[in-house]
Amino acid sequence: MNITQDAQVRSARPEDIPGIQKLLNHYAKLGDLLPRTKQDLANNLEHFLLIEEKQTVIACGSLEHFTPELAEIRSLMVAPDIKGRGLGRRIVEQLIGIAKERNVGRLMALTYVPEFFHNLGFRTVTKEIFPEKVWGICVNCYKFENCDEIAVLLELNQAKS
Repeated sequence: MNITQDAQVRSARPEDIPGIQKLLNHYAKLGDLLPRTKQDLANNLEHFLLIEEKQTVIACGSLEHFTPELAEIRSLMVAPDIKGRGLGRRIVEQLIGIAKERNVGRLMALTYVPEFFHNLGFRTVTKEIFPEKVWGICVNCYKFENCDEIAVLLELNQAKS
């Protein structure tokens, strides 16, 4: 099966939480993503899209709102053995579409791979332009004083459809 063409992006369901958490824990152990509890995932499940193969979550990401104007792409992950097949891009493109439908003006992400987002029209910015993120979530992060993630921004009200 050609995963990139046959697998469908869909909304996450409660039975997907263990699979999302397994993928997330892999990247959290590497220090690439922050860990999230099952309860946190359950509370935010409605924001997640995913791709599965043989009942295994192989890619996912979420769109979480800070304000009607600002949303963030979070927990974007692709199973390590199938990276580079366009699955992350498909999820981000759908999340961008959802953000546009909701009239979100700015879509941001914190990443270690800014080039991935640059290829989708995002630009690198300073984290300080997102006080909603910094003082709402980042302040509670163990990396707060030494954050090494790169902030990227897509201005949707200026982005081409």
